[in-house]
Amino acid sequence: MTERHTESYEVVVVGGGAAGLSAALVLGRARRRTLVVDAGEPRNAPAAHMQGYLSRDGMSPAEFLAVGREEIARYGVELVRDRAVDVTRDGDFTVALASGRSVRARRLVVATGLRDELPDVPGVAGRFGNDVLHCPYCHGWEVRDRAFGVLATTPLSVHQALMVSQWSKDVTFFLHEIAESDLADDDLRRLAAAGVKVVPGEVAELVIEGDRLTGVRLADGTVHAREVVFTAPRAVPQTGLLEKLGAEFQETPFGSYPVVDPTGLTSVPGVWAAGNAMGFAEQVVNAASGGYRAGAFINGELLMADLDAAL
Repeated sequence: MTERHTESYEVVVVGGGAAGLSAALVLGRARRRTLVVDAGEPRNAPAAHMQGYLSRDGMSPAEFLAVGREEIARYGVELVRDRAVDVTRDGDFTVALASGRSVRARRLVVATGLRDELPDVPGVAGRFGNDVLHCPYCHGWEVRDRAFGVLATTPLSVHQALMVSQWSKDVTFFLHEIAESDLADDDLRRLAAAGVKVVPGEVAELVIEGDRLTGVRLADGTVHAREVVFTAPRAVPQTGLLEKLGAEFQETPFGSYPVVDPTGLTSVPGVWAAGNAMGFAEQVVNAASGGYRAGAFINGELLMADLDAAL
């Protein structure tokens, strides 16, 4: 049997989104031998555009990533389209890839993001990123002043209904499987103050005509005309590698995320988390910033480690 050769890098970045590419860019420019492992499943793939990133507002996510890959290649950073399936540590880290390849690294950046689990309502998945949306900061301007619906997933969806009223004064809050009695009195008063109409009853489906959302149909057959529906997916952090390494986690209202310091360093020495792997609310611009910060601190730490070893 032929023994596979395990290639060694100074840093392996798992995840080729904004956070991972940003970390790789900094490390490449610092002349660190770096590998990016990209499974090719960006969270924002359904969206035609991304907003709120200064100088990149309106750019397509696919174009953004393509430019990022070109930039890291200029500095000798390698990128492989593969999936990291396991990681072990014996001083350095050994990352096993789905292709059967293994790579070693002195430091590791986990930028694997999260996966959105959408409500199981017919029409939601097919329109997600188009006229079914989750973030008003990402898409509110583009759909401003239209007839909004908000599909509740938890009592916390009240906050989403209140937020989107900033972009439209025609908002209907569909409680779906949430009972009105589950809402706090303060929430009901705020919804009324914002002019949000509250509709109890389970949602059966979204009404799609041609290539356009036109309404929300309840289980009793009632249809409410709506042009846009906001809903909050259940966020599932992709943190399996951190779990394998024994990283410490903390529970949040949006799931379990690793405990990190201000640079993204986890409780596992030599392992950083960046982007949505470290928190639910990381937008593209935040993820890129976090990746940059992690890359810079990793370079500095490697520099000092090598100098100390030379002593």
